[in-house]
Amino acid sequence: MHHTTYVRAGSTDDAVARMADGGQLLAGGMTLIPTMKQRLASPETLVDLAGCGLAGIEDEGDSIRIGAMTRHADVAGSDLVQTAVPALAALAGGIGDRQVRNRGTIGGSVANNDPSACYPAAVLGLGGTVHTNKRDIAADDFFTGMFETALDEDEMITAVSFPKTGKAAYVKFPNPASRYAMVGVFVASGADGTRLAVTGAGSDGVFRHADMEAALDASFSADSLDGIAVDADEMISDIHASGDYRAHLVREIAKRAVAAC
Repeated sequence: MHHTTYVRAGSTDDAVARMADGGQLLAGGMTLIPTMKQRLASPETLVDLAGCGLAGIEDEGDSIRIGAMTRHADVAGSDLVQTAVPALAALAGGIGDRQVRNRGTIGGSVANNDPSACYPAAVLGLGGTVHTNKRDIAADDFFTGMFETALDEDEMITAVSFPKTGKAAYVKFPNPASRYAMVGVFVASGADGTRLAVTGAGSDGVFRHADMEAALDASFSADSLDGIAVDADEMISDIHASGDYRAHLVREIAKRAVAAC
């Protein structure tokens, strides 16, 4: 059996210091713990972030700021989120099952950048900002590839900010067993135009679809997406769905998201 040391960090600085000594950060553990059980990860030290004071939701005027350790259930049930960004509350309420929503955290999901996770689509679709112990990172610069982000080795997420918007929606086609998105689309339309982010489908992780955004800027309607091509060669192809099927789903789920705005 692999030996792992468990420590509970008392602050962000404490957690970062323990990272420098080889510690692996533990937020909700929804990905890390199953990975350890399968012997696919074997960290020498687990650094629990529960004591770092990183949970909570704040109104910042034009945006809302959600602490990294805020659970999915708390985002879904927040009156502030439901009022300021209803689509974000709905997204959080559809993640996994009740057990996952009561343990999983927004910071852990965003940092892990699973190609089928829901939160990356919201961060990218809303043009959010990822706050770390070192800097603020715009959504367009944060997600760099499948399971990859712009985070440095000595950097951890402390919060995520989302601009308030009245016209936004998230629709996903979930895997019936895991409830991960086989395709999920977050669309938002505001003063700066339309943003449309896709998760669960891209072979390089979450991405924006420029052609769909341009079509919706010209006419914000589901019919505007008819005929827009989605490259099947850039889609994930696995036992659940082929690249061709996912390419078809991207356009159809995007139309549903637009109709839901």
